[in-house]
Amino acid sequence: MAPTTVLTADQAHARLHELTVIDVRTPGEYGSGHLPGAHNIPLDHLDAALPALRTAAERGDLLIVCASGARSAQACRRLAGQGITAATLTGGTTAWTRLGHATHRPAGTRTAWAMDRQVRLAAGTLILTGLIAGRRWNAARRLSAAVAGGLVFSALTDTCGMAALLARLPHNQPGATTLDDTLAALTG
Repeated sequence: MAPTTVLTADQAHARLHELTVIDVRTPGEYGSGHLPGAHNIPLDHLDAALPALRTAAERGDLLIVCASGARSAQACRRLAGQGITAATLTGGTTAWTRLGHATHRPAGTRTAWAMDRQVRLAAGTLILTGLIAGRRWNAARRLSAAVAGGLVFSALTDTCGMAALLARLPHNQPGATTLDDTLAALTG
């Protein structure tokens, strides 16, 4: 298993010119602002990108980035299991922007909600729906209980099934050309 390194935002900023940055957030999150020069490979497409990531890692160090550091740490563990060494950005793009480091946002892209915001909206809506419908049909309260249980499980395991489901929505998917272009850039 390959080792995983942890870099702070300031350490990554100082080495940015020598790192290949891979942003594992959804395309919508990536489009709302990413580290300069970052390539977008959403976490759920990581396995398909393994050959390109292996090639890029042979040329230099990889830095894996997400919003908070949780998804990038997960990606680094998956890469390490495949023998690919990568570093994760502690605190993710949130820490990066909090320290005042520049982000890039392509012209003409719309700002999508961060995944944690999408999860909060979906969870809150489902819980509220279960409670309101539960006033008329008692069984509907199970929806609220199921979502609450899922949130507890998510906190205890540091995973998020709802985020995995929301990542499959069309606005969170990369276009085939975009992902193909990214993989070609990493191998070229």
